[in-house]
Amino acid sequence: MTHRSVHLPVAAQPSLDALVELGVRTEELGFERAWLPETWGRDAVTTLSLIAERTSEVGIGTSILNTYSRSPALVGQTAATLQEASNGRFRLGLGPSGPAVIENWHGVDFERPLRRTREYVDIVRNVVSGDPVNYDGDVFDLRGFRLRCDPPETPPPIDVTGMGPKAVELAGRFANGWHGLMLTQDGLEERLGDLERGADLGDRDVSDVQVSLLLTCCALEDGEEARRLATQHVGFYIGGMGTFYRDALVRQGYEDVANEVHDAWNDDDREHALSLVREELLDDLVCAGTPDEVAEKLAEWEAIDGLNEIDVGLPRSADRDQIDETLAAVAPENR
Repeated sequence: MTHRSVHLPVAAQPSLDALVELGVRTEELGFERAWLPETWGRDAVTTLSLIAERTSEVGIGTSILNTYSRSPALVGQTAATLQEASNGRFRLGLGPSGPAVIENWHGVDFERPLRRTREYVDIVRNVVSGDPVNYDGDVFDLRGFRLRCDPPETPPPIDVTGMGPKAVELAGRFANGWHGLMLTQDGLEERLGDLERGADLGDRDVSDVQVSLLLTCCALEDGEEARRLATQHVGFYIGGMGTFYRDALVRQGYEDVANEVHDAWNDDDREHALSLVREELLDDLVCAGTPDEVAEKLAEWEAIDGLNEIDVGLPRSADRDQIDETLAAVAPENR
């Protein structure tokens, strides 16, 4: 059975306590895990520490910590600490993010993203093992680091987030899991082929690599409002987040519309950009509408062979009532 988890929103939360309470709510509703990306909102480490303290069963995880703003040794310490704080419920998601985030927000050159991510996986595993870290890589050269505390009894799994063929191949070859996002069903099937190729290169069984998909959902009795919120969300990510998501859609056969949305958004014609996110594109990327419509669409995704977990994402402009309505509608007990 495909698990259902929640990808906690980074926007539209009035306080840290409100965001943490959403994490608590995921446990109450029976979701597998509460994932939090670290982008431009509250930092993932503080937030997940509080969720771990206020829950007892739900897993917690970073859907992405980028591999530029923290050193790999620090990420290893963080993973060990969150695994201790959650009594073994933590899962680490890593990824390079994209140049718009890394260069513009963090002031770091976006160089060798795949090799850098590969070395992060190696170093973090070394750190959480408790052994001395002596690493001679192409990007990192480390000597003499070692945890000054007991290492986790069970090392946290390490997932890689990626959208391109080589990034997904890397996950299949070296990571415990892969996080996909902004994918159509056909696009997911194609990336699963990349994952299997990577597993073969690593002499691994692809079934040992957990596949998690971030799938934006909005299930409201007012189905038209749900679709409006989802359209705004998709338009923002295509147009407002550099070229990362645009390029992912180009790879999946949406070259014309992806470029048109991106260009209109960056020309400050947001209304026109959103008008270009037509029904076909919206239905290929998200589950939005009435609860019954969303349930039917989710069932289609969950039937895809090789998909282990759907991470329910929420439109960036959804308010707390709309978030609560959606989470209740798609809770595991309601499938």
